[in-house]
Amino acid sequence: MWYVSPGQAEIRTEDLENPEDPGEQTCLVRAVYSAISRGTESLIFHGRVPASEYERMQAPFMGGKFPFPVRYGYCHVGQVIQGPSYLLGQYVFSLSPHQTLLRHQSSALVPVPPSVSPKRAVLAANMETALNAVWTGKPCASDRIAVVGAGLIGLLVAYLCRDLPGAQVTVIDPQPSRASVCKQLGLNYCETTEGTDNCDVVFHASATAAGLSSALALAGNEASVVELSWYGDQTVPVALGQAFHSQQIRLISCQVGHIESSHAPRWNYRRRLTAAMSMLSDPCLDALLETPIPFESLPEEISSIFKPGSDRLCQVIQYPDGVN
Repeated sequence: MWYVSPGQAEIRTEDLENPEDPGEQTCLVRAVYSAISRGTESLIFHGRVPASEYERMQAPFMGGKFPFPVRYGYCHVGQVIQGPSYLLGQYVFSLSPHQTLLRHQSSALVPVPPSVSPKRAVLAANMETALNAVWTGKPCASDRIAVVGAGLIGLLVAYLCRDLPGAQVTVIDPQPSRASVCKQLGLNYCETTEGTDNCDVVFHASATAAGLSSALALAGNEASVVELSWYGDQTVPVALGQAFHSQQIRLISCQVGHIESSHAPRWNYRRRLTAAMSMLSDPCLDALLETPIPFESLPEEISSIFKPGSDRLCQVIQYPDGVN
């Protein structure tokens, strides 16, 4: 599937690319599931990627060039149908676009462990983002933690913080429908910020100016607010008056393209992605997955996926001959 112009996508037939290093063992992978990363792919779909970010926004196996046309995505699960014996038949995750077949070096594939279903494995890249966010925010046991924005990333961050001993984790989102999924994940949900304040760490993931203002207002003295939203070409007003300076609040940018400095000396991208995959064993995470739609229907469905106000979390794409 290619994003071809603002608000338009289409499925194209093309030859498979060969890996850059033909000397390494390669795999042919048949797609089973992929997932739409709503925040990033919505900006691409609407042509809202700033020119300054064209190079940094490139996904590992993206086709084309920004702004259009581009083949984009990074939540792909498939089954190895040709390759080395130790991978043959294995379900694997890769940071690949939405397409039916892949040919990659084996080093670009992360095996899906038996404890993780192929469908749930599409969450690996988003879990990796959440893991990096937790490294950045450094929440501790018994902390009061707020997550503003109950989208996919916000919910995964809250899920990772949930089991810190004694921690009080609150997810804040104006959509009442988020209460149900929070309950399934074992999270405390609030529709407003009322009753939540003086937080030790706040994660902001709503991609709205109002949400960012709420996040700053929730932070206690010398607390950190970790900004996870990416706004594309949008200018966002930030409430830096009121208590921002007097309380020495720290507003920290976090982006998965960088490994948090506290872990960078020891971790690489593959280790972090593999760790994220291992964190998907809990069946309660299936609450984040929307009912799959067929790959061939994706160009017609994609406008509704990105519709403003949509309450979809992780939209799963199912491919022909994929598992149920």
